Amino acid sequence: MSAPQAFPAWMKAVQADAESALDRFLPAGSQAPARLHEAMRYTVLGGGKRVRPLLVHASGALFGADADALARAASAVEMIHVYSLVHDDMPCMDDDALRRGKPTVHVAYDEATALLVGDALQAQAFEVLAGTTTVPAARTVTMLRLLAEAAGSKGMCGGQAIDLDSVGISLTLEQLERMHQLKTGAMLRVSVLLGALAGRDLASHEQEALGAYSRAIGLAFQVVDDILDATADSATLGKTAGKDAADNKPTYVSILGLEPSKALAEQLRQQAHDALAPFGEQALRLREIADLIVQRKA
Repeated sequence: MSAPQAFPAWMKAVQADAESALDRFLPAGSQAPARLHEAMRYTVLGGGKRVRPLLVHASGALFGADADALARAASAVEMIHVYSLVHDDMPCMDDDALRRGKPTVHVAYDEATALLVGDALQAQAFEVLAGTTTVPAARTVTMLRLLAEAAGSKGMCGGQAIDLDSVGISLTLEQLERMHQLKTGAMLRVSVLLGALAGRDLASHEQEALGAYSRAIGLAFQVVDDILDATADSATLGKTAGKDAADNKPTYVSILGLEPSKALAEQLRQQAHDALAPFGEQALRLREIADLIVQRKA
């Protein structure tokens, strides 16, 4: 058996596949309404780490998913993620002018267009995922339901609502964790599950192991985000640095301090690795993504 492809090369190949799939599944910029479709493509294409598509592909490879099902699942989670960024950056939310190193949609276009871009991307995600022809219909319905739950008030949107309500007030560590398990963790978890379900149905112990892995990387992602917001500059991050502190938002760094936050991120990385023990070396890519999440510099 040949040695597995080095992680940087694998990651670059998946990111290129994700970019190609997103380009294919988004409406053409020339299609009416052209300004809306142009703005959708502006914000989705040509940027981002594509962590969620990486998770879809890594999990899908573990469970034997085919290329089309993975492309659709990866595109769907990325469209939901990008829509959330577009809305998050608007003046009524976090009011940021920079995302992925370029002007945010409401700056490059206008607020009404940004609002519609988010709405349209959310709908497009479900259209793309529902279009799979290689996954049994019953499992496709399960995947659609899981994505809806992860994106809605019991997932990402609920976490964002808690975040907005928490500005200027003190949260316990448990409350902060709950907020981020919804705001960030829910979409990371569903990325892992959709990749797996694109391949086959899951046994209960497999779903539990993937859930434990997802919880660990979901929190780790946010802990590292908080560390970077406090330590990196805007050019490195591709978004406005130090904004959480300026907006008086509770973070892991503000509650725990910088060094304990770094220690927590490392602890969560190890928990993610441990959760994958039942899958052995076949889960190598998922372990490498956990390392990427914790060791990233932007």
